[in-house]
Amino acid sequence: MQIFKNILFILILLILLTGISGWMDSAAKDEDLVQGRNKSISRIRREPDQTIDVLVMGDSLSYSSVAPLILWKDHGITSYVCGQPGQKIQETYYLLKTALEKQSPKLLILETNVLFRGQGKLDGLEESVAEAGNYHFPIFRFHDIWKALLMEKLYKGESYKGFEIRDGVQSYEEEDYMKESAEKKEMGENVEGYMERIVELCREKNVEILLLSTPSPKNYNYRKHNALVEYAQKNNLSYMNMNMAVKEIGIDWKADSLDKGDHLNLSGACKVTAYLGEYLDKSEWKLPDRRGDAALSAWEKEAEEFEQKVAEKLKVMRGK
Repeated sequence: MQIFKNILFILILLILLTGISGWMDSAAKDEDLVQGRNKSISRIRREPDQTIDVLVMGDSLSYSSVAPLILWKDHGITSYVCGQPGQKIQETYYLLKTALEKQSPKLLILETNVLFRGQGKLDGLEESVAEAGNYHFPIFRFHDIWKALLMEKLYKGESYKGFEIRDGVQSYEEEDYMKESAEKKEMGENVEGYMERIVELCREKNVEILLLSTPSPKNYNYRKHNALVEYAQKNNLSYMNMNMAVKEIGIDWKADSLDKGDHLNLSGACKVTAYLGEYLDKSEWKLPDRRGDAALSAWEKEAEEFEQKVAEKLKVMRGK
């Protein structure tokens, strides 16, 4: 009898969780009701179905470095940055699963700093359980939406297909941070297991993967480069390390750094995105040029507004 009561209690609890989660999930489509790191989830779900050809994922380096509306303007590529501050590999996996519910991208670009975010075994287990719960029961992820609804408090935020305009300038005093070394940096615990899931999911959905290390003296060195080259070769993945090509990209650490070599600012992001666009144009992935597609006319309008805003910001940043 007690076993029956326990089972009944669990069933009722699951029904309640599922019902409330469905309501929370629907409410979370309004990004103004969502706070902080969960905005990236709300935003990608608002994009029209089957319109994104390139997904970009990773921590704050991703949304500071890749500007989708520049890729659109110059190449007609539809892309979206699903980045979060300090994104953990578990978040990457479940955010990717969420994005693939409505999108069928041809390419996933993964900013690789997330692969070196350390987690102990216990922390990794807790994060894995938490993210699985958040994915299957959105009530846990969006539990604070009721505050926004009851208090009529909106959380406005500015984002351009996931990219954030960051116009500060704090120079990095140049030194050769990519000095050649035979040493290798170990990836964080739990990373390889979740990367296996990500690779498997992408192959199941016919999504190619590009591992991308964006310019960041504070976050990259040759030890990480060695680890990523080895990992990419072992798993038959493409890898691009922009830290080995900063001169070719045109990065000026006195003008293109937001915070002394940690993140790129808007000026640096424009250069990185231009370089990435040329690379994608020449790649084997044959990404379509969607400019002229009437169904995507909103991209054209948004790109024009973005271009104007960028020009104004760069003018101020460069003191002209």
